[in-house]
Amino acid sequence: MTTGPKKPGPSEGKTVLRARSQDEGIIEVAWCYYQEGMNQNEIAERLGFSRATVVNYLSEARRRDYVRITLDHTIFRNQELARKLVDTFGLKDAIVVPASSDGPERSLDRVTRVVSDWLPSLLEPGDRLGVAWGETIYRVAEAAPRLSLNELTVVQLVGSRPAAMGFAAETSSATLARRYGAHCINLHVPLVLSDRDLVDRLKQEPVIREQLEAVANCNKTIFACGTCGENSHVVHTGLLDHADIAACAQQGAVGVICGRLIDGEGKGLDREIESRMIGVTLDQMRNKDMGLLVGSGPERARPMLAAIRGGYATHVATSSDTALDILKLALDPC
Repeated sequence: MTTGPKKPGPSEGKTVLRARSQDEGIIEVAWCYYQEGMNQNEIAERLGFSRATVVNYLSEARRRDYVRITLDHTIFRNQELARKLVDTFGLKDAIVVPASSDGPERSLDRVTRVVSDWLPSLLEPGDRLGVAWGETIYRVAEAAPRLSLNELTVVQLVGSRPAAMGFAAETSSATLARRYGAHCINLHVPLVLSDRDLVDRLKQEPVIREQLEAVANCNKTIFACGTCGENSHVVHTGLLDHADIAACAQQGAVGVICGRLIDGEGKGLDREIESRMIGVTLDQMRNKDMGLLVGSGPERARPMLAAIRGGYATHVATSSDTALDILKLALDPC
């Protein structure tokens, strides 16, 4: 009995792909997309995945730091507004990124990401980098590349204070140190205490005294200057309540550096609570080899200008709209 040609089965005529783990799949998808320039449909066809799986794997590769996309930060340093900031305020350098049309949150994300790429180029062997607290610095630390920076010490600048979403000071310093393969010195005390005598006794403890010496001896810092409104970081963390921050604003406070309030010229306000705080002082924040001020947003221009005028910043990173606001305020404070 003769028969016609055998019809191919459903798996014939196609490459039979071996089973692969999810990790292998993520790596293969990332390689095809970033190294071979294939589009998502082509990758799905080659590897036998759905397009949705390819999209998810590419996202996971970014999340795991398998892939890191950067732009040359020189582009942003040579931007016209960056040069105006440097020339106007006598800064050593500045970076200005385009503001996002999606709003201030996306603009801040852009700023913190470019800072995470810029910061390593500002560090040298033997540096002692003081790290402040708050959401902005936390974002920089989270976005930092995994490097091995020789003989770098990262120092927590302020004592501990509960903060939402992990923005505590020790989290930022430890994360940045881990990303850079650096030695980390944390400050193992509360930021503020109820008893001045207890503050003085703690500062005399050998371990704490050694940590505070490291704080004082930082030659470079990275910090943000917070606002003095009801949404201020110092309000959210309970350092001050709404009535306190409103009263301080009435007395001329416009910004917050490491928990300490400053006026429009960058001078500290004489507040009783500061005698009960453990951390870097405003005097210790001045005259560094590098003071990298990071910030973006409609409420950040005035605090950032105060920090610049107070001599805390040698380098600035911000968005284009905030840079314009800073320059306008410098010319016309009203």
